[in-house]
Amino acid sequence: MSTSFNYKHLYYFWVVAKEGGISRAAEKLDMAVQTVSAQVRELERSLGYALLKPAGRGLVLTAAGQAALQQADQIFQLGEDLPTKVRDAVSTPAVRLAVGICDGLPKLVVHRLLLPVIAEPNLRLLCHEGGLDDLLGDLALHRLDIVLADRPAPANPNLKLYSHALGSTTIAWYGTAALVAEAGSNFPDCLATMPLLLPMAHTPLRERLDLWFEQRALRPRVVGEFADSALLKTFGASGMGIFPAAQWAHDDLLAHYAVQRLGPCEGVTEHFFAIGTEKKVQHPLVQRLLQPALQAA
Repeated sequence: MSTSFNYKHLYYFWVVAKEGGISRAAEKLDMAVQTVSAQVRELERSLGYALLKPAGRGLVLTAAGQAALQQADQIFQLGEDLPTKVRDAVSTPAVRLAVGICDGLPKLVVHRLLLPVIAEPNLRLLCHEGGLDDLLGDLALHRLDIVLADRPAPANPNLKLYSHALGSTTIAWYGTAALVAEAGSNFPDCLATMPLLLPMAHTPLRERLDLWFEQRALRPRVVGEFADSALLKTFGASGMGIFPAAQWAHDDLLAHYAVQRLGPCEGVTEHFFAIGTEKKVQHPLVQRLLQPALQAA
């Protein structure tokens, strides 16, 4: 490949543009002002367009200069990345897994779901949290390998997605020792008078909890609603209120938070799904995530 300009000249121009003037660029490059100016003029000559023009006491980019700067930014950014790319190419390759995590999915459950792959040598795990719709969009664009959610993917004629059941867990009520003691033995009727922390409205778990309250003619005293399950548990552990949590993560919950189990939320179950773009999963780590569910089936 031949070029009509010198990349060294382009680099000097790039520094001039970044520094806002030839004098500052010369100081940064530890070169004479005349040398830097001559290099930029050589670039302009080879391209056939003026890249800089006088403006007051300084210089500004012309339209051609702005276009040249945009290209130079990309060129020299690639150059800065080159040593890392080369080092990564000759080192032990990482096994990459990009996982989307639906907000509201219990973080302790997420950790448990990912346990089958965490011990993978040279694993590079990328976790992205967000709303289900946004995550599914990233999945369709192949920015994610899999999405973990508390519900299957909704029907969408524009997206070909497959939901794989990972399992389910019952729910129980937890709180600090003081709140559990205050609740006494009158469970679950005590939940009508105790302060409660709940997931946000219209989430799958919240809808099941609302139905659970309705079936028992309980009117809960909700003092906090949270989109993030870890935040809900943090406030629950501070004593703000009684809160629901997956019994699947009971041991981890007690180990990480200073709380106790008040009682079961009978009949309420939380389900977990892995959503992907393939009916027959190809990614080896995703296959490993699905294996426990496949064996149970």
